Amino acid sequence: MAELEKRKLGGGGKLTRSETVTVRLDPKLRYLADLAARKQRRTLSSYIEWAIEDSLNRMNLYSNSDMSLAEESAELWDVDEADRFAKLALRHPDLLTHEEQVRWKLVRENGSIWRGRYAGNDKKWTWDIEESNLLFERLRDHWVAFCAAAENGTGQEGLPKWTRNAPAGSSSPPSTRLQKSGFEDMDDDIPF
Repeated sequence: MAELEKRKLGGGGKLTRSETVTVRLDPKLRYLADLAARKQRRTLSSYIEWAIEDSLNRMNLYSNSDMSLAEESAELWDVDEADRFAKLALRHPDLLTHEEQVRWKLVRENGSIWRGRYAGNDKKWTWDIEESNLLFERLRDHWVAFCAAAENGTGQEGLPKWTRNAPAGSSSPPSTRLQKSGFEDMDDDIPF
């Protein structure tokens, strides 16, 4: 009995389906949205959510493409904030806020989170800014440091370090070598 009373007093569990966003609407737009919601037999919040989803199906981020934002969502969305940020920055750098641009500059210029190679006469660590070269796990590991450095303009000493010039006989910086799993020597053509 006490358990039932606790549930009644505490209300239902928090919905994880959606997040709350406060939106200001002028009175006329609010009234018309309410009428549209009634027409569709929805709550106003359900109607607004539907209207946003509908507009995402018609919004194109590329001016020369027929792909809608909703269709591109699989390429842009990730449950991890660092991955989401990197995907947006790589595909649509023009949509980054100023703070995100500063953070992206720090990420782009940090050789420890990119696959690359020692190149040139001076054998400096170089990399191409491409999604296939980004070490997402390493970005996640240092995400807080990148955010802090971008936010206050200091703290870059907390960012990951890498060897800029090739040690003798090395093809990758020590800090970017991935841990071996023990399966590297196994034949890729194992029939299953």
